[in-house]
Amino acid sequence: MHILIVEDEKKIAAFIRRGLIENGFVVDVAEDGEQGLEIAMARKMDLIILDVLLPKRDGWSLIEELRQAGIHTPVLFLTARDSVPDRVKGFDLGADDYLIKPFHFSELLARVIALAARAGATR
Repeated sequence: MHILIVEDEKKIAAFIRRGLIENGFVVDVAEDGEQGLEIAMARKMDLIILDVLLPKRDGWSLIEELRQAGIHTPVLFLTARDSVPDRVKGFDLGADDYLIKPFHFSELLARVIALAARAGATR
């Protein structure tokens, strides 16, 4: 299973990447929204872990453009934006899950595995 992490906080991105690789996933990382959009449009990903507050392009506009382009890769928002309206907006834009920072890696992993199972992806 190939996962794209779009996260500008390098320590968080490295932590998630390392944990996912240790659990058998292939992982790419984008440090801003523009780079994330380019990768997501150019390569087949099985899952995107997406922050909202990103340089160059926010996560809201990134998922919106992917969905408008007909790309329905599962998206898990991982963000500090924790209000109910933010979570609802994420789902309205096409997110499949929404996890708030700070988070426990075990919960993130469980959500990744559940999304992969629903999408029929394999590690």
